[in-house]
Amino acid sequence: MTTAKKSRRLSWMDTIRSLARPKVSIMLALGFSSGLPFMLVGNTLGYWLRESGIALATIGFLSWVGLAYSLKFVWAPLIDKMNAPIFGAWLGRRRGWMIISQILVGICLFGMSYVKPEGGLALFTLLAAVAAFASATQDIVVDAWRIEVSDASEDMALLSSSYQLGYRASLLVTDALILILAGAIGWSVSYSAMGALMAVGVIATLFAAEPKHGPANVPGAVSLWSARGLFDAVAGPFIAFFKQHGQRALLILAAVCLYRLSDFVMGPMANPFYADLGLTKETVGAVRGSVGLIASVVGVAAAGLTAVRFGFISTLLIGAVIGPASNLGFSVLAMMGPSTEVFTGAMIVDNFATGFAGTALVGYMSSLTTLGYTATQYALLSSFYALLGKVLKGFSGLAVQKLNETHALMESYALFFLGTAMIGIPALLLCILLVRSTTKLSKITSA
Repeated sequence: MTTAKKSRRLSWMDTIRSLARPKVSIMLALGFSSGLPFMLVGNTLGYWLRESGIALATIGFLSWVGLAYSLKFVWAPLIDKMNAPIFGAWLGRRRGWMIISQILVGICLFGMSYVKPEGGLALFTLLAAVAAFASATQDIVVDAWRIEVSDASEDMALLSSSYQLGYRASLLVTDALILILAGAIGWSVSYSAMGALMAVGVIATLFAAEPKHGPANVPGAVSLWSARGLFDAVAGPFIAFFKQHGQRALLILAAVCLYRLSDFVMGPMANPFYADLGLTKETVGAVRGSVGLIASVVGVAAAGLTAVRFGFISTLLIGAVIGPASNLGFSVLAMMGPSTEVFTGAMIVDNFATGFAGTALVGYMSSLTTLGYTATQYALLSSFYALLGKVLKGFSGLAVQKLNETHALMESYALFFLGTAMIGIPALLLCILLVRSTTKLSKITSA
C-alpha cells in the first residue's frame, strides 16, 4: 500500500495487545461475514447436491456459480466510485455497499433453503448464483475497508490475520458444524440458520467506522458520470497498478493467479469424496470443528506473525510450498479407506496449510494496492488469484469420472488429489522468481 507509514517490528506482547483494538475486532466479524456464503455456494453445496442424487459432473459444473468471485473486478470500479442506494447516504460508500450485499446474501440463503435441489434445480442454482454475486460484492468492500483503515504495514498484517481468523471461523460453521446440523435437522433448516447468521456482518458494519482515506476523500477525485471520471474508474486502477510495479506487474499477477490453484481445483470434490468414502457427516463435521479448527487458527496465526516479523514475501513463499503439498494427505486417505485417524491427520495438515497460505496471499495482495483505487485493484488481484482455478474446478467432477473409467473410484480420487498437488509447482517457481525480483529491487532502491 503506497501510503503506509514506515513500519516497525512488533514484539510478541504488542501483537497480542493489538488484538483488543476495536477495528481488529470489527475486522474479525466482517471476515466471518465474508466467509459465510463461500462454502454455502461451493463445496458444502456439493455435499447437499450429492446426497440429493446429483451426478459428480453436474456438481462440478454447478461450482461455476463461484465465478462471480473471479469476475468482481468488472463491477468493482462502480463500487469504488458510487455510493450504494439508500444506505450510502446514511453509512458512507464502503459500509453502504457492505450492508446491501449482506442482506441480499441472507435473502438468497433463505430462498435456497425453501426451494431445495429437488424443488427445482434451475431456480436453486439461480439463487446460489445471486448469493455468490452479492457475496463477491461484500468481499470487494470489506477488502477495501481493511486496506483503507490500515495505518502501517504491521497494521495491515494484523488486520489481514484478523480477517482470516474470522473467515476461517465461518468456514468452520459452513464446512463442519453445518454437517452435524444437517445430519440432525436437515439441509434446508441448516441453510436458513446460515442466512440468519449474516446478521453478524450487518451488526459489524453498523459499528464500523467509514475509512478516512476512502475513494470519496482522495484529492482530485472527479465525478463518475463524466468522460474523465468514467475513464478513471475503469482504466485508472490498472494504469496505476502497472505504473507502480512496472515490469514486475506481470510476474505478480502470474504468481497470484496460480498461487491457490491446487485448492480451487480440488475443492468441489472434497465433500463428494467423503460421502463416497463412507465418512458420515457427523464425523466430518466433528473432526473439522475440533482439531481442524485448531490447526486452522494456528496456521492463520503463524502466517500473521511471520508476515509481521519477516515480511509478506517470505510468508508467501512458505505458503506456496505447504499449500499444494497438503493435498497429498487426501490421496493417502483415499487409499487407506474411511479411517478416522487418517482423516484427522489429513484435516490437521490441510487446515494448517490453508490457513497459512490464505493469510499469506491476502496480506501480500493488500500491500500492493493504491489509495483511491483500493476496491478495484484488490478485486483485480483477488480475481486473478481465483479466476483460473474457478474455471478449471468446474471440470473436477468430470476428471474423477474419467479416471473412474479405468480405475476403482477411490484410486481415481487418489490420482486426482495427487494431480492437484502437482499443479502447485508452477506457482512455487513463480514465487521464487518474485522473491528474487523483490530482493533485487530492494538493493537498487537502497543503493
